Amino acid sequence: MAADIKKIISEMTLEEKAGLCSGLDFWHTKGIERLNIPSIMMADGPHGLRKKTEGSDDIGVKKSVPATCFPTASTLACSWDRKLLQKVGEAIGEECNAEEVGILLGPGVNIKRSPLCGRNFEYYSEDPCLSSELAASFIQGVQSQGVGTSIKHFAANNQERLRMTIDSIVDERTLREIYLASFEGAVKKSRPWTVMCSYNRLNGEYCSEKRSLLTDILREEWGFDGFVVSDWGAVNERVEALAAGLELEMPSSRGEGDKKIVEAVKSGKLSEKVLDQAVERLLTIIFKAAENNKKGMPYDKEKHHRLAREAAAECIVLLKNEGGILPLKKEGTYAIIGDFAKNPRYQGGGSSHVNPTKLDNAYDEINKIIEGYGKILYAKGYRDDIGEAGNLSAGEFASNSDEPDDGLISEAQEIAAKADVAIVFAGLPESYESEGYDRKHMRIPDGQRKLIEAVANVQKNTVVVLCNGSPVEMPWIDNVKGVLECYLGGQAGGGAIADILFGIKNPCGKLAETFPVRLNDNPSFLNFPGDNKKVEYREGIFVGYRYYDTKGLPPLFPFGYGLSYTSFEYTGISIDKTEISDNETVQISVKVKNTGNMKGKEIVQVYVRDVESTVIRPDKELKGFEKVELAPGEEKTVVITLDKRAFAYYDTEIGNWHVESGEFEILVGRSSADIALKEKITVKSTEHIKKRYTRNSTLGEIMSDPGKFEIMKQYFKNVMGPVSAEEIAAMSMSSMVSAMPLRSLISLFKGSFTEEKLEEVLKILNG
Repeated sequence: MAADIKKIISEMTLEEKAGLCSGLDFWHTKGIERLNIPSIMMADGPHGLRKKTEGSDDIGVKKSVPATCFPTASTLACSWDRKLLQKVGEAIGEECNAEEVGILLGPGVNIKRSPLCGRNFEYYSEDPCLSSELAASFIQGVQSQGVGTSIKHFAANNQERLRMTIDSIVDERTLREIYLASFEGAVKKSRPWTVMCSYNRLNGEYCSEKRSLLTDILREEWGFDGFVVSDWGAVNERVEALAAGLELEMPSSRGEGDKKIVEAVKSGKLSEKVLDQAVERLLTIIFKAAENNKKGMPYDKEKHHRLAREAAAECIVLLKNEGGILPLKKEGTYAIIGDFAKNPRYQGGGSSHVNPTKLDNAYDEINKIIEGYGKILYAKGYRDDIGEAGNLSAGEFASNSDEPDDGLISEAQEIAAKADVAIVFAGLPESYESEGYDRKHMRIPDGQRKLIEAVANVQKNTVVVLCNGSPVEMPWIDNVKGVLECYLGGQAGGGAIADILFGIKNPCGKLAETFPVRLNDNPSFLNFPGDNKKVEYREGIFVGYRYYDTKGLPPLFPFGYGLSYTSFEYTGISIDKTEISDNETVQISVKVKNTGNMKGKEIVQVYVRDVESTVIRPDKELKGFEKVELAPGEEKTVVITLDKRAFAYYDTEIGNWHVESGEFEILVGRSSADIALKEKITVKSTEHIKKRYTRNSTLGEIMSDPGKFEIMKQYFKNVMGPVSAEEIAAMSMSSMVSAMPLRSLISLFKGSFTEEKLEEVLKILNG
């Protein structure tokens, strides 16, 4: 195909080549009939297909074709299950084929810097290892069906406020270790067909025009070979964007961008070779999409609905289970309280809004389980949300359910008092979190909070079921016995909740983000969402659990946390090598046994800690994980392989990943805060960083390199005599003097050490 594409390009006019670099309309690429270049369709849908129906608005929010609404990314991430993400991706790929969609715009892998980002429900995690692994599996699933993906939003797009103009100020090490790493693993492992650049600026430049991002890092370092597409309306200056590595502007610029490209080529401002390269990349993917798409192939809607239910159940996180209140028995009287039980909050607002093929609710699904055994009492508890966030104007983000309704609360208390168990459905209305704006706080509506407190006052057996896209504060948690975090479970989430409540399924989800006790505890609190069109990432690499664990600040629930109806025992950690060089891999083995009486799944998490480092590093970092299913009494050995990146940090001086020689702890646990086993390993660096010493290098810096310190002492012995050499050694042992720069020796030695001798020392130290 490469030769054919080059031939096609040679037959294209300048205007045709420029025109191919922007969309035909809102969703399609341009086709050129005379050259048999097809037009392909792209569509939204990180957790399900959102293809607009004929005759609807361009965006398609108001009306889109029916499609399976799977759990959102924030939900799926709690499964920690690569195979599940791949299955969901395959199913969505099948639905894309049925609707003749060539490229799915997803997944979203931006890091959850703050719980307040309005779009957090579309993203996986606060941790780049977990995020990139899950994204890679999802991409593999979709693309196995001959449908492309567009991993987004590249990069440092971690808020909705001023998202089209905000300047994210991120230091290079933080960018590499946290925000780019979330993309890097997925790009390298799964090769998405396209990458979508974000709206924002990054360190002063629009991402759409940042060559270091789109070409130097994405293509030359990571080997990306697809095309870069703009987020819809993200292009600032078309010619600069094309030169930086952005091939496709979406949606259609109605000829404006094309005209600028033509003029730039004719004037010599833009090389036609750059344009030809962009066209070749576009045509490669366009033809691939056209040739692989199984147009109009039907899919099994019921099968996909069952998969959506399975996925939602795998993701539900059991946060609290005091006295083993869960699972519930079929027999008994249950007070089901809260409007979400009948009118579920099951997905986020904005461009990812899917029109579900069907929709389950928890009330009906619970009734199916206990019918003939138990009894249900129902109370609404709080008023309805005012509607979809997409229909709200600025300033209308408050929900009708904010204010408590005393009548509804009294009704709820009345039925709760009559029941054996009260199940309160609460969380965040859609107006609280959506694309386009950020949350103002971490609270659930006051009406829901007071409802939970009121019910708990009359019913000691209260279970709270939360449906929300991101963390919430829980001032009421000590007053209830059980809490299920269900996130946004998709169209079959209601059935999954019922399955978990009554033990048909054993909860096995674990949090993919930290739940702080209060918003003020979050490391980005003082610098989110920024001001004057600028937001500084001053917390650096200390995002999420990296901050809480290093500071020793207990969160409400730690990263990786989740309970089960059974119990698991960790034993027998072993490492196949106790000493490796940084270009080798090491295998970590651990035995996990189900010591309870119910089949369940455990997520084994491997963290790495640098025992002693010369650079600031987090207390520990996730570097591997595996989900394992065990029958009661069954034991399995889980093996996780670590490579250089598990021990490395990004060194900005050398512009690469570097491992410091020394000891590292391998920590295996149930969460970042619950480490069950640990072992040590020695890693030797094969790369010696040649440090350049200057007149402002300190005595302490030189002393930290024994070889260099001996060279310097020998110089002083030869040039100034043994007394001076001994003085230098003694001085360096003083913490105050060790911080002095070399130039200080000139004044300390009162003329016996001169500028000329300082230059001699530096030449020797620098080889």
